[in-house]
Amino acid sequence: MNQITTSMTKYMSDHPNLKYIFFGGKGGVGKTVMAGTAALWSAKQGKKTLLASTNPVHSLSNLFEKDVFGKAAVVCDDDRCFAFEIDTKDTIERSKQEIREKINWFLRFADLTTKADDFVESATMNPAFEESAMFENMTDIMFRDEYDFYVFDTAPTANARRLLGMSKVYSLWVEKMLKSREEAKSLREMLSFSKKNEADPLMDYLLSFKDRMAKAQSLLTNDQLTAFFFATLPESLPIAVITRFINWFYEFGIPVGGVVVNGLIQQDQVKKDSPEFVLNRVKMQNEHMEEIWQIFGDRVRAVIPLFETEVKGSKMVNRMVDYLFKP
Repeated sequence: MNQITTSMTKYMSDHPNLKYIFFGGKGGVGKTVMAGTAALWSAKQGKKTLLASTNPVHSLSNLFEKDVFGKAAVVCDDDRCFAFEIDTKDTIERSKQEIREKINWFLRFADLTTKADDFVESATMNPAFEESAMFENMTDIMFRDEYDFYVFDTAPTANARRLLGMSKVYSLWVEKMLKSREEAKSLREMLSFSKKNEADPLMDYLLSFKDRMAKAQSLLTNDQLTAFFFATLPESLPIAVITRFINWFYEFGIPVGGVVVNGLIQQDQVKKDSPEFVLNRVKMQNEHMEEIWQIFGDRVRAVIPLFETEVKGSKMVNRMVDYLFKP
């Protein structure tokens, strides 16, 4: 049956302990609008809420018509609703310094005279380095636990997949690093190059990092605390994107909350004498809605109409609440 069985409101009611929700999907499908709407809804429920953007190309300041880059600020005239575009610049610089320290530890451990700076730039020029910094910022926000509810506006799905999967990837990496470090330490002690009780700051760091990743993975995979929602338009490409990636999120253990369909032209707004472009558009959307119901079925949480104007500013976001969270 082509109807919603568990609405967004019902899903939230069924998961009363939910604390971290993410919105993702192909670029241009309305992820930021959905995330902003969810944050405002949460604030209206009496929860101190933080909406944070983990998308390198931020859109929250534009949505709320207020500068929220690098700092949390109240939006939508609700003193419980905060928005924040994460600035990775400071994190990247701090990470470079940490990498420099780790490399220096390793070089001293190996009795090498090469300078750490020779390695730092090459280590931080990788395009994934900014994603790593964003992941660090995201987990910092979650670990500080200063808000009752968190909404994350993520990058397009492929980037979000890598971002949220980092806790698992990092955990595998650090296990290998710890094993290698133990082997190197044992060999060094056997050859009597150092005292057995010599401090090993790199090992201490790896153990601390392992604990941090375990905590992040625990939060991101807890279906009582976390949910990832996919936004789509009734069009072939965005449907194909989330169809491809939704199973990946399941495989990584990230709980999928469901799918929100955005931008559906309302049938009562279309007449027989409507322009041919509009009639063709409606026909196309109807065909894709059939596809959406067939693929996602009872995972569809809301269907949002195409509004007569852009969703921008406090008034429009408030209006969106009534559609994304129907009673």
